[in-house]
Amino acid sequence: MCEDPISRVSSLLFLGVGILFGGMIIGGSVARADPVVKTTEPPEPSSYVHFTQDGSFNRNSIIEIAKKLSESPYQAPHNPLPKNLEALSLSQYQNILFQPSKTLWAGSSLPFQMQLLLRGSYFKAPVEIATVNQGHTHHLPFSPDLFTSNSPGISLPNRDIGFSGLSLYYQLNQPGFYNKVLEFQGASYFKAIGRGESWGASARGLAIDTADPKGEEFPFFRAFWVEKPSGNSNSIAIDALLDSPSVTGAYRFTIRPGHNTDMDVEVSLFPRKEIRRIGLAPMNSMFLFSENGSHREDDYRPQVHDSDGLLMVNGKGERLWRPLANPDTLQISAFVDDAPIGFGLMQRDRKFADYQDLKNNYQDKPSLWVEPIGNWGVGSVTLIEIPSDDEIHDNIVSYWAPKEPLEAGSEYDYSYRLHWGPSPHPAIGEYIVESTLSGHIKGASDDNQRHFVIDYVSSSPNSQPLGSLPVANVVASQGQLQHVKVVKNPHTPGYRLSFDLLPGHAKASELRAELTFRDSRTAETWLYRWTAN
Repeated sequence: MCEDPISRVSSLLFLGVGILFGGMIIGGSVARADPVVKTTEPPEPSSYVHFTQDGSFNRNSIIEIAKKLSESPYQAPHNPLPKNLEALSLSQYQNILFQPSKTLWAGSSLPFQMQLLLRGSYFKAPVEIATVNQGHTHHLPFSPDLFTSNSPGISLPNRDIGFSGLSLYYQLNQPGFYNKVLEFQGASYFKAIGRGESWGASARGLAIDTADPKGEEFPFFRAFWVEKPSGNSNSIAIDALLDSPSVTGAYRFTIRPGHNTDMDVEVSLFPRKEIRRIGLAPMNSMFLFSENGSHREDDYRPQVHDSDGLLMVNGKGERLWRPLANPDTLQISAFVDDAPIGFGLMQRDRKFADYQDLKNNYQDKPSLWVEPIGNWGVGSVTLIEIPSDDEIHDNIVSYWAPKEPLEAGSEYDYSYRLHWGPSPHPAIGEYIVESTLSGHIKGASDDNQRHFVIDYVSSSPNSQPLGSLPVANVVASQGQLQHVKVVKNPHTPGYRLSFDLLPGHAKASELRAELTFRDSRTAETWLYRWTAN
């Protein structure tokens, strides 16, 4: 469990066309603080509340709002942020906290509590928030009394400027102690954790034109409706309105915290115009270096990453494992599929010794798994790897890209389930990739000639590699392969596949390795993109 202050404060995507600060401020449990916030600006009627007025509400309400909004040209929300909040440094922003005594549903014995997040610093866009109780909504207005500050001289306006997001708390790790389990903040970003985990990979509502040289469009959640939970409920529902120049959307999140924190997501999209490059169920993570590629880093830690691989189960039921990389240049990979069963960014290395980091506890970062509900048709799981030199940057992006564009004036409905927690279990006895290692071939005249080692372990506890060795089939799109070999590894226990890649003049090569057993056992398919130094 991580209850420390922020370990990574933003998703910093540098794509050669600009920088986006789209991450989230993360804290821990509800804590005490002294109220020293000053107020400024006289009270005045708020002009920005367009969606969360008090009244009746149901799931169809948000769909109708999104549909109607899509029939008009996009207009950015107008609720100017006071200049002193806009100019806050990140450290100043972090020192302005929600007043614990104002925590929604605190002291009511409900399973969830909620806090609201201040606008300021990198989080400038106004977000409307309402609660829903028995079909009736109540708009939550901003008030300076909601916040406390540990920074001198910070003043807050005495008018409704909205919020930048919200945080949910739940008795996740022990009875009577409310842990932060979910946070929505920044564009359409959100993240969650399961029991005993620390903050890691994040999700987004939608991705448009990601890694496009012309620039990425970032839809954002303009409003949230949070249903007040019942006293014996183990879930909470949140509706959200998404908006951008290209599309509007109605989202419903049903969140169930626990060993895994699971989230059902129901989406209705209404494109304002044709969208050709769209990412459904997008997710972000951080990968700086691992045991495969740590030779470039001068760091006492053997690995630094929130996720170490992309796992896919395609429509045919084949498990594909693609280790992540921190490349020298932007890399985009597309894995074509029909009706995917699931995909996600995994954190497989789960021992402290894998990282040796007492502050960030990378061994406790959750894997984030997407489980499509229904048939998503033909498209591709897309992986974007962005060069990064610091662990504060979320440089990994993955999403589902449908083959066909979204047409203007249409409605698109789809659903999926998110799992924050351990990696999804493979079939009993299936061999999965435990590690990918590579290094320069000693004595080779070409620095790009590489020796690869892939370790496989069984998903069954205490399983031993019995019987004859599996047969390895390794292919490369460019270059030559030599010395392909499979041996038993008594230390894992499992099997070790090794081979040499001689790329010649190639600048990149797509590698694929499969193990075939003579009995009924199966193994993940290993995928990798090698690029020249």
